[in-house]
Amino acid sequence: MKRALIIVDVQKDFCEGGSLAVDGGAAVASRLTDYVEQHGEEYGAIVTTQDWHIKPGDHFSETPDFVDSWPPHCVAGTQGAAFHPNLDVSSVDAMFRKGQYAAAYSGFEGHLAQAGDAQGTAEDSPSLGEWLSQRGVTDVDVAGIATDYCVRATALDAARAGFHTRVLKELCAGIADDLEPTYRELEAGGVALA
Repeated sequence: MKRALIIVDVQKDFCEGGSLAVDGGAAVASRLTDYVEQHGEEYGAIVTTQDWHIKPGDHFSETPDFVDSWPPHCVAGTQGAAFHPNLDVSSVDAMFRKGQYAAAYSGFEGHLAQAGDAQGTAEDSPSLGEWLSQRGVTDVDVAGIATDYCVRATALDAARAGFHTRVLKELCAGIADDLEPTYRELEAGGVALA
């Protein structure tokens, strides 16, 4: 068994003060830094995902419905798309960017970011699933922002891809006040909650 930690979208725009802030986002960034410091050696790989929007079409709206459309956020190359400063990414093995030209909630829609590529990724760079499989990863822990959107989508896709998947609830921040429906959906999809 080889386990990876997937840190989902812990970006400035999704934390307090950002354009699409989630309450508790900055605290999750700090808790993740502490967690990696204490448990990082338990993982064969640590990866991050980032929303990295260039022209995401209807995903951005001046009159968002907060279901399928949202205010502009995590625009490629802006400060809002950067990782929150409370998150120490020095132990991260790879970063995967998603959503350049369309909505993308799951990290498994992302591709490996290439150094110096302001547009996000090269089209031929490996997807998150390919990268993990190439390294013999069998199990993944998923944490980050937001529990009921990108964390949920990433975890469900991980389970569908055959990875033994856990969501680390205390290392996530959600949008909804009641996350029980999300937890039930995750468990129904074969995701363990820890």
